[in-house]
Amino acid sequence: MPLYNTPPMDDACYSALKAKDARFDGCFYTGVTSTGIYCRPVCRVRTPRRENCRFFAHAAQAEQAGFRPCLRCRPELAPHAPAQSHDPDARTWSIQDASSILAGQAARMLDTPEAWSEAAPTVQRLAERLGVSDRHLRRIFDAQFGVSPVQYLQTRRLLSAKQLLTDTALAVTQVARLSGFASVRRFNAAFAEHYALNPTQLRREGAARGPGTVDAGIHVKLAYRPPYDADAMLQFFATRQIAGIEEISLASGHLRLGKTLAVQDGNKRYTGWLVASFDVSRSQVDLRVSDSLCDVLPQVMARVRAMLDLDADPQAINNLLHARFPLGDGLRVPGALNGFELAVRAVLGQQITVAAARTLAMRLVERFGERVETPFAGLTRLFPTPAALADASGDGLGQLGIVKQRQAAIQAIASAMSDGSLQLHAGVDIPATIAALKALPGIGDWTAQYIAMRALRWPDAFPAGDVALHKALGVQDSRHPAKEAQAASQAWQPWRSYAVIRAWASLPAVARNAAKATITIK
Repeated sequence: MPLYNTPPMDDACYSALKAKDARFDGCFYTGVTSTGIYCRPVCRVRTPRRENCRFFAHAAQAEQAGFRPCLRCRPELAPHAPAQSHDPDARTWSIQDASSILAGQAARMLDTPEAWSEAAPTVQRLAERLGVSDRHLRRIFDAQFGVSPVQYLQTRRLLSAKQLLTDTALAVTQVARLSGFASVRRFNAAFAEHYALNPTQLRREGAARGPGTVDAGIHVKLAYRPPYDADAMLQFFATRQIAGIEEISLASGHLRLGKTLAVQDGNKRYTGWLVASFDVSRSQVDLRVSDSLCDVLPQVMARVRAMLDLDADPQAINNLLHARFPLGDGLRVPGALNGFELAVRAVLGQQITVAAARTLAMRLVERFGERVETPFAGLTRLFPTPAALADASGDGLGQLGIVKQRQAAIQAIASAMSDGSLQLHAGVDIPATIAALKALPGIGDWTAQYIAMRALRWPDAFPAGDVALHKALGVQDSRHPAKEAQAASQAWQPWRSYAVIRAWASLPAVARNAAKATITIK
């Protein structure tokens, strides 16, 4: 199924292809009939003739049509395609029909490894989670994306495997398992059927560095669509940096974020570190992950994409927000590697400044975070686990300067995460999760919306009661500033999270901190 049925839209894709325009990377793919290959818009090969080009919204569509991925531009590196409709008249998710929204939610769940830690995704399991029949799911998914859920997932798995084979030294058996294949035999058969290649043919000698070298770890690349203000993103993290668990460099040409992390996969827990370095000239992030996290590499890669908001579609966002926030075209919504960590830090930040919240978080990590071995002097601890904080005594938390109301909120979140009744990642039901958060003691709308914005990756979160937001929007002197802010925000759906980040960025740092100290909670 081609991306567009009208020649003008095909012509627009061809113009982007000729220009090698990175803004459209991952938004469409070009199948070249003379070669049988499909490419990203940024591919550096000679531009094919217009009559030989077919355009597709997703890699799965191109593969269903019989095209194989280009070995030069490597479609597996492209940012994920936006989940919303490609219809230029569909300005917001709120005016799309329910089937389109449901199909988009299904795709996001398939793209979130954490949503399937207990078992591999199937159409039946996906339909059950969405509360529809598998027949209905297949129908709406095909109508929205032009492929079935199985074809979509199969392409994701094959492209993931292709990247791991090309960029890393992982064994083929590991690659097959990490990519979601039940056996090496099935993996080899699928690879041969779709790509006419043996998996080992993609190996590049010396492409990956093994353990024991100066630059040890597993190396992969993650692309994004420009414009992207990498300086602003890392400055946001640097302002909130917690010693021991993260280390950020803002040096020109060396924009880098290092972090420790733990990943729970079923009954196993993996700990380690990662370093994400921006290569602005190529619109990509070079990611290095400790060998100890090898068995959960896809989850780590997905978390980094979410933390750095690498899959955002700036063109769609800027079309709606540029007029009101003209200086924020490159801003993204900072995410989190760990939803629980973000939620705890959000609670610690209630009613106090960013600096004060950072101090409390550092004390919490020092007291309850376990030690971890890394090659970096600044990365020595992990953020406390839900179990550790659920079992912490009130006196133990109180000695750190955490007041009782926040103690109760932190331990309620920790208990809910420990027993599995609460999950905080991009694959959850957003309204249900926000409601569950607000039902916990000490969690009001501001905190729930902030968690939704950063941990759940909801692009339409809006903390209407935020005082800094009121100042940025000029409604702080209104009788009902939250209502005024909420009313103004309707024009920015479905990108209100991005509007919030742009509004905050428009304020001087002193004003942001002063306003944050007056935020109220439930």
